[in-house]
Amino acid sequence: MINLISKLPLVGDTIFNEMSTLAREHRAINLGQGFPDYQPPDGLIQAVCNAMQEGPNQYAPMEGIPALRGAIADKVQGQHGRAYDANTEITVTSGATEALMSSILALVHPGDDVLLIDPAYDLYAPAITLAGGTPQRVALRTSTKPHSGFLLDWTAVEDALTKKTRLIVLNFPHNPTGLTLKEADLDALEQIVARHDMLLLSDEAYEHIVFDGDTHRSPVSRQILAERCVLISSFGKTFHATGWKVGYCCAPEKISREIRKVHQYTVYSVNTAVQAGIATYLKTEASLGALSGFYQKKRDRLVEGLNQTVLRPLHSEGTFFLLVDTRALGKHQEKTLALRILQECGVATIPVSAFYANPQAAEANHQLLRLCFAKQDSTLDSAVERLQSLKAC
Repeated sequence: MINLISKLPLVGDTIFNEMSTLAREHRAINLGQGFPDYQPPDGLIQAVCNAMQEGPNQYAPMEGIPALRGAIADKVQGQHGRAYDANTEITVTSGATEALMSSILALVHPGDDVLLIDPAYDLYAPAITLAGGTPQRVALRTSTKPHSGFLLDWTAVEDALTKKTRLIVLNFPHNPTGLTLKEADLDALEQIVARHDMLLLSDEAYEHIVFDGDTHRSPVSRQILAERCVLISSFGKTFHATGWKVGYCCAPEKISREIRKVHQYTVYSVNTAVQAGIATYLKTEASLGALSGFYQKKRDRLVEGLNQTVLRPLHSEGTFFLLVDTRALGKHQEKTLALRILQECGVATIPVSAFYANPQAAEANHQLLRLCFAKQDSTLDSAVERLQSLKAC
């Protein structure tokens, strides 16, 4: 018998795959896993098809094709005023997932602490563990205002740092809460890094989905933060093409060099034709500024519908997610509530407790569920109609 020792003994199936599998089995409407049920833009599909037909269809350069890296450099500079060298500081990755994994494996060493802000996306902690680091966690504060969600507490963030803290993982617009960074947040972060020697990893997969006339603020818009920051984003989220798995990371050359060492032995390179198609689309047709308005209409439609149910929507500042307060259904573990709603109503959701270290812990259960509104209007309306059958206790 082989004595197999797991490197991730506490990790099982992700909550996203679990709920999506159950949604298929129960033929439920899936508002759980974060993917659209509509196609990418026609112009983008055509650009990718043209690239496939014209070629090349062989390996792309390890760091990404020059045209796409150049387009990313232009996009980031236009958006945040930060100039990255397309040859040495930008890497095209197999989605934001691979960018996150390669970055953490490259930058975190055995014995390092890495600070996560809970609720935190479930990839971060396993990646840190595989790198030999230790996840340390600080929780967002729950707001005292009704239905307003969570707040950042930078004093608590700094108090959670240790002498071994190597990296802070940031994720704004925030999945699952929809919280966005304000200028005051960047001010506070500047003060923290001035007092502590550490790196920043900024997961900005929802960078183009910010609501109510606000704008996305990245740490790389500040010089002192950009010098120690890895910016990661996802074309899958931006262009409704999550299955294409194309993302990127931007970082100073010294940091990028280390990330590329891991990237080249993880996937080596990313789909050539899709890279070429995205590069063409970015330069000729993409209207990234329209994405916030597109999703705000869907957010508002879902909020209006949920107000006709016993579920109370919390305010979402960004992303394509919305949290709902389920207290009218009685006090239960969030996963229990998610399973009940799936089985009784045929609507799949995600328990927010899954984004904490221990989903069963009391501090992880705020009776909140996450709903994805990256869906056709008809899908959202059908889900609301089903949820109207829920009765308050």
